[in-house]
Amino acid sequence: MSVALGPATPPANRRRSRIAITATTVLLTALTAVVVDTLNAGDNLSAPGRLLAGYAVAWALFAAAAWTVRQVPARAATVLVLLGAAAVALAGLATQPRTSNDMYRYAWDGRVQGAGISPYAYPPAASELAPLRDNWLFPSGPSCKGWALTHTDSGLCVRINRPTVPTIYPPVAEGWYLAVHAVSPPDSRHKPLQVGGAVLAFGTTVALLVVLRRRGDPQRAPTRAALWAWCPAVAFEAVNDAHIDTLGVLFTVLALGTSTAGARRGALLGAAIAVKILPVLALPGALSGQRSPARVLRVLASTVAAITLAYLPYVLASGTGVLGYLPGYLHEEGYDPGHVRRFALLRLLLPNAAAGATAAVLLALTALYVWRRGDPARPWCGALLMTGTALLLFSPSYPWYSLLVIAFVALDGRWEWLTVTLAGTVLYLAGRLLPGFPLQAWAYGVAALAVTTGVWLRSGAPRRLVRGFGTAQPSVRLR
Repeated sequence: MSVALGPATPPANRRRSRIAITATTVLLTALTAVVVDTLNAGDNLSAPGRLLAGYAVAWALFAAAAWTVRQVPARAATVLVLLGAAAVALAGLATQPRTSNDMYRYAWDGRVQGAGISPYAYPPAASELAPLRDNWLFPSGPSCKGWALTHTDSGLCVRINRPTVPTIYPPVAEGWYLAVHAVSPPDSRHKPLQVGGAVLAFGTTVALLVVLRRRGDPQRAPTRAALWAWCPAVAFEAVNDAHIDTLGVLFTVLALGTSTAGARRGALLGAAIAVKILPVLALPGALSGQRSPARVLRVLASTVAAITLAYLPYVLASGTGVLGYLPGYLHEEGYDPGHVRRFALLRLLLPNAAAGATAAVLLALTALYVWRRGDPARPWCGALLMTGTALLLFSPSYPWYSLLVIAFVALDGRWEWLTVTLAGTVLYLAGRLLPGFPLQAWAYGVAALAVTTGVWLRSGAPRRLVRGFGTAQPSVRLR
């Protein structure tokens, strides 16, 4: 790789820059190789320990690369960010999904819509959809063995999780599945959705670079964007598992970074919420510091309008069935007051029955703080606080939920929030390795400690403490 440093660069600085470029390139090459090797090691059921070790090495290489690129001039760093983003995304295409089978539902929903049927009308196991089944998603005989396969009570073998319930995904996500299905060659199986994930991940990198150059420090824009572009979670979750969350991340970045508080921001944020509900947590950030009722109303009204318009065709086709499996999912995942398996940190202090309500109150107070005290010039700052706090409070075991946090970290630079993503990853992969160990509380407890430490360090308190020690006078008098 040859990257121009500019003729005005002094020789000594040029030499240091070349060393930094070389080191970053080597680290990115190693990161790409580790991602490919990890994906080829097995899945999360057969080889969780091997995957966890590969993830750990990948994160270490990512941290080192993100540090060394800080010494690279902005123009060269931008080239490295884009090349590294492409390499890491391509590495995610190395194998079929390894840690989640959600993508198979995406493929099925796209096929159902391609046949002119609402994805909310029938579950995959319904006899009405039998003509759409093929041996890829519905294997039979000897091929009905291995990872990501579900057997229904009727004897049906299927790769799709929860095949007896309707889809859970909102309408813009369903539109993406239909679009990918429409352009997919016959028998292309999982690859089109993975390629789509790679395109969305790379597009988010470009969007971050543009936003950071226009609204932040152009010299630091590439080093910030690298926190998304090279993050191993992007390769594993956004590309290999092709999680639809990435589309919501892209819409949210565009909402907060390319528009002011108004109808356009609300419409983009509404589109993000209609991909996956989680971006609703960015809404207080989108309203940061807004005192004008008219502006607040424009954002809220356009958000609701975008969601309504997205749902309208599906509501006309399926009625209230558009809610899909959402109520059942919340119960299954342990958010039901009578069946609590979330809120790990709160449950250390409170009864299970009180944890959910307390989390809701704390989240509401955080939203109020972000709205009233947030910086309107940096709406992603409040969005990061809101989204990261929600994940710490609710302690989900799915690392792809925190893809939104990674994008906000890239915009804001507070890298300590990446530990929230690590907590979800460790919980997801290591749960089988440590049965009986309170891993949920430990993983998110360490993340909360890291975030708190980061807040303390950025507050300037350590510097004031050091200055206080430095100016203190000895109290012992010589005689």
